[in-house]
Amino acid sequence: MKVRFVYPRFQRHAEAHPELLEHVPCNEYFGPPSLGVACLAAVTPPEWEVEFRDDRVEDVGLEDCADVDLVALSFFTAAARRGIELADAFRARGRRVVAGGIFPTMMPDEVAPHVDAVVVGEGEGVWPEVLRDAAAGALKPRYAAHSPVDLRGLPLPRVDLYIAREGGRYRSDDYPVQTSRGCPLTCAACALPASMGRKLREYPAEHVLGQVEQLGRRGKLASFTEDTAFFVFGGVQRRFGDLVDRLAERGGSRVSYIGISMPMILATPASVFERMRRAGVGMFYLVGGFDPITQGAFTGRDARARQRALDAVRKSLDVGIEPYASFLVGNDDDDEGTFDRMLEFADEAKIRKAEFAVLTPYPGTPVWSRFVAEGRILHRDWSRYNDANVVFRPKNMSPERLLEGYLHLWREFYRPRQTLRGLVREERTIQF
Repeated sequence: MKVRFVYPRFQRHAEAHPELLEHVPCNEYFGPPSLGVACLAAVTPPEWEVEFRDDRVEDVGLEDCADVDLVALSFFTAAARRGIELADAFRARGRRVVAGGIFPTMMPDEVAPHVDAVVVGEGEGVWPEVLRDAAAGALKPRYAAHSPVDLRGLPLPRVDLYIAREGGRYRSDDYPVQTSRGCPLTCAACALPASMGRKLREYPAEHVLGQVEQLGRRGKLASFTEDTAFFVFGGVQRRFGDLVDRLAERGGSRVSYIGISMPMILATPASVFERMRRAGVGMFYLVGGFDPITQGAFTGRDARARQRALDAVRKSLDVGIEPYASFLVGNDDDDEGTFDRMLEFADEAKIRKAEFAVLTPYPGTPVWSRFVAEGRILHRDWSRYNDANVVFRPKNMSPERLLEGYLHLWREFYRPRQTLRGLVREERTIQF
């Protein structure tokens, strides 16, 4: 039996707005797929042959699928339109299709007419059942785990499948590493609690170290993404600190960046950051727009939030960790002055690298539910739900003005005359 995993393509910022390439200094950046496919491939029984196709860089094989027994698609909202298109195309060729990931989990009724089966939630708990049913010709329309997956027994994700598809200019220097799943917080624009649960579940330290080391053997760095950075809370912080120390003992310099927020920086002792530096961590991916500090800092009405934001950036710089800041525009407290206030803040804080994103009400998030109830969703063209387009009606400006301000931020931050930021034009870390 043979299963072909397919990762559908989607538009990034520069693909949605190619004119920005004239203003933003960056090399071609090819980010890795999400870990969904790699995690399912790792728990696929040996009697199944595993194949992977990355729709962003290669032919997915619509005319070369006669020997494929099951096509498995994994996608999030920005790739949903393409995922559904591929599902229809494979089924038209007589292939059975199963879909999972964040979008099918949050919008199963929208996906169901286009596939033979939808997997809702974490896939590892039901994947063996899906494959048994597929082998028997008896796929059920929907599969959902009855309880959270026990992370202690999971094998390492099959990132080798991804790395094998890289070639030419399409390569990624770093790959995500998960330290946990689930989240106790309820950030307005995050679907993680809905898709992974409200309880924070940690991977064993040996599993995390194994993820880092398997990447290192393939010449890749590890990135600890923002949904795994809850090391600021009590015992989780201590365990993360121990993990960092073990990375340092093994030579360090294997981590590209750690995802974090301004409240997390302020709540974490500087000694923890110093331990990170000893482990070779030189960059934070500093996420903004989801927390009280960054939601208030650029409104012009909350001087305390702005000062706390400055304090967070300075604390990061003081310990020698570069903040790669992500600014989110479109929150209900933002107005037409927000864009210039963000640029002024970036200059004062001496931020050298930044990205800008439009608030996007992804299905499954609190802001999606609120905007739907308020009648503020403009359309459901999922290909434009990618942080680079305006898909809702803002509160204090027009959709056109919000998009114009977003483009203004990219242009002005990276305007050539502003090289005083010390930006190196060839840096790959601008994930554009």
